[in-house]
Amino acid sequence: MRLLVVEDDPSIAGPLCTGLRREGFVVDHVATGASALEAAPSDLVLLDLGLPDVDGRVVCREMRAISNVPIIVVTARGEEIDRVALLELGADDYVVKPFGFRELVARIGAVLRRTAPTGAPADKKASIEVGGLRVDTRTHQVTLNGDPLLLTPKEYDLLAYLAGDIGAVRTRDEIIHDVWDENWWGSTKTLDVHIASLRKKIGAARIVTVRSVGFVLIDPEPDQ
Repeated sequence: MRLLVVEDDPSIAGPLCTGLRREGFVVDHVATGASALEAAPSDLVLLDLGLPDVDGRVVCREMRAISNVPIIVVTARGEEIDRVALLELGADDYVVKPFGFRELVARIGAVLRRTAPTGAPADKKASIEVGGLRVDTRTHQVTLNGDPLLLTPKEYDLLAYLAGDIGAVRTRDEIIHDVWDENWWGSTKTLDVHIASLRKKIGAARIVTVRSVGFVLIDPEPDQ
């Protein structure tokens, strides 16, 4: 796996890159946002927010606009609102400085597992269509009325999960367990953030909130 470390502080970047290489990763390092946006493709990005040239939030948003690469944001800001805002920008996870190296490696492994492409089971439909929305489970491509949608890996996982049983209510616990993982330790607000982001992209009426239970994907304009 190739990682891109975006960190301008050499006292952090040096030991971090060395440690990650010892864990078996191929590591590229850049110190600016501009260099990060021009870097070769990677399997995961560790993105520090405190960059000297471009705000890390801008870098995260621009990366997400052109790529589905998993992004773990490294931030010194611990407020909940900042974390939610980062997830809204397309980050897949975050760690708050100071962090333990073993925790970071665990986070990297968890994100890579969650975002890794998986082959569709033989008895599963290759594509799911509902009300102009098409989810191709073989290519992980999503279109709306024929126009392609750019989703983050976790947005795709969430949409595919809800689309797997259209009209069925999925509880919050089921979604966290099945779409994230049973050992997810982040805030459950990440689910609300991803639901809100999906609604913006596919239409708010397609995902209905069932109060105190969970969410359901529907056809907003069913045939009469």
